Formats: sequence, C-alpha cells, structure tokens
Amino acid sequence: MIKLVSFTAAVCWGPDEPFKIEEIEVEPPRALEIRVRMICASLCHSDIIVWVTVQPLYPRILGHEGVGVVESVGEGVIDLKQGDTIIPTFIGECGECINCLSGKTNICFKHPMLIDGLMPDKTSRLSVGGEKLYHMFTCGTWSEYMVLSVAYAVKVDASLPPAHASLLSCGFSTGYGGPWKEAKVEMGSTAAVFGLGGVGIGAIAGAKMMGASRIIGVDINNKKKEKAEFFGMTDFVNPIEVGKSASEAIKEMTGGLGVDYSFECSGVEVLLNEAVAATVPGRGMTISIGTGVDVSFKMFQLAMNKTLRGTLFGGIRPRLDLPTLIQKSLNKVFMQTYH
Repeated sequence: MIKLVSFTAAVCWGPDEPFKIEEIEVEPPRALEIRVRMICASLCHSDIIVWVTVQPLYPRILGHEGVGVVESVGEGVIDLKQGDTIIPTFIGECGECINCLSGKTNICFKHPMLIDGLMPDKTSRLSVGGEKLYHMFTCGTWSEYMVLSVAYAVKVDASLPPAHASLLSCGFSTGYGGPWKEAKVEMGSTAAVFGLGGVGIGAIAGAKMMGASRIIGVDINNKKKEKAEFFGMTDFVNPIEVGKSASEAIKEMTGGLGVDYSFECSGVEVLLNEAVAATVPGRGMTISIGTGVDVSFKMFQLAMNKTLRGTLFGGIRPRLDLPTLIQKSLNKVFMQTYH
C-alpha cells in the first residue's frame, strides 16, 4: 500500500474555470523519481494555452516553471539527494539517442516533452479526493510538493535567487536560446524581437551576448521598454503609436532591407507573418519561439529565400546548456553586461 501525504495545490477543474486551492495527496517517489518541495513557481504563456485550449485533462495542476528542494528520492537515484535544489525541465536529454549524439537538436527521443499530463510510465503520483490528478508536461509546479522523473530535473546552486532559477527553467532560457542555439546570430548583425515578455527579454539578452549591433524590440506595451533596454534593446517600436505595421517600421529603420534575424516571442498569431516580413530577403531568418496556435502563413515570404525555423526550449539542451545560463546568472553576467 503506497502511503499518501497531503499537501495543497492550485487545482484546475476545467477550461476557463478559476483555480481552487485544494488539499491533494502526493505519493512518495518511485524508482528514478524525486519528490520536491516547491520554493517558487512562475506563470508561463504555455500554462494559459493548456488551461483554456489544449487537451481537456482535468482535474489538473498546471505550472512547469519553478524551483524546489528535493525532499526524498526513489530507488536508483544517484545524481541527486535530499536537500538538493533543482529546477524542472519539460524536455530531457539522454545523451545517447541519435538526436542527442548529433549535436544538432535538443529533441531527445528517450526523454521527450510529455503532453499527456502523466509521468513517463503513464501513471500519476497526484490525486485529489481519490481522483487522479493530471499535471503540466513533466510536472505541476503550482503545488507545495510534486513528484518528478530525474530525467527532467537539473541541479542548481541554492544561492541562485529563486525567482531567477524559476525563469531559467523555461521562459528566459527559451528566449535566450533562440539567438544562441538556433539562429547562431553573428557579430554585428541586426535583430528584431516581437513580444517583450520573459521570453522576449531572454531573446534580447541572447542577441546582445552574440554580438548583435542593433536589436529592435516590438510591443504595444510601452512599460516594457525600459526593462528591454536594460537587457540590450537598442530601438523600440509600438505599432499602434507609429501607425503602421511593425515590419514596415522595421524596414524603414534599416534602410528598406529589414533585419538579419527576427524572433517571434509573443504567441500572437498575426505576428509570425510580421516577423518574417521584417527580415532581409535572401538570407533573413525568423525563429518562431512564442507561437502556440495554428497560423495562416504567407508562403511567398519564404520564396524570397528567407528561413522560418521552429524551436522548443530555444534549442537549449537541459544538461549541457542550462548550467551555462545558471552560472551566468550566479555571476550576475546579465546585469553586469547590460547595466
């Protein structure tokens, strides 16, 4: 008989329904699993999409960004121990499958993104009132405790501020990886970032780190301008204020050519076409980072020898690349570089 321990969590009972703080039951970890006491959790646009539109799996605990402390470990866990601080990841990295060995992608065949709201073995460690609880991707961070496969956990230094660690588990890292891992932005190139939320700020920081000479941010919220400038944005476009499309404004700012790279980080359907249109014909590249819905795309843009590339987690490999960002954050590199 598996002993259940009671904690509280924000439980979603249906699309668009308000979350309810419920007492839930959390099983101890099984083999190659850890049970984690959550310290901090973030809200990501992907959580909203899943809540209202994707896969009606209820009751459900959402949240996939967060940081916590290992409370207990299951059989066979050797790389983590009780008391370690970890962040969850929504993809894994086995280092052995053909994709991992290629060095060209972060899509691991052995530890893929899970979208059925269950553990890798297709069961749940969570329940509410005796009813099975689903979670988001590999876990549900909007809970006091959660159980996680060690394949989707990365250890972090306990001195890293929890809010920073939480954002590194998805949002900021996803944006940062776009220019770094996917586009491989060249020194002196130009870039545009559509949407200046957590992902967009990460994309700006990544483009700056790669040496982009001009980084144009696009948003309709002027309050985001100051923070984006702090991380490296050189120009700002609010399409509503300038009275023209973002792509038109960007072309005017770049001598009619457009930018070398654009990063769509908003998830707003119409902006993917704008992001592609804003790039220079013949070699422009657009990385679709934030789009989470089906879009109607103008294919003639690609006929101009432009490239549109999708990405998951910004191309970041959890075990090989995340430690680099964690160390940069610990060293306050982002603040020192852009202050």
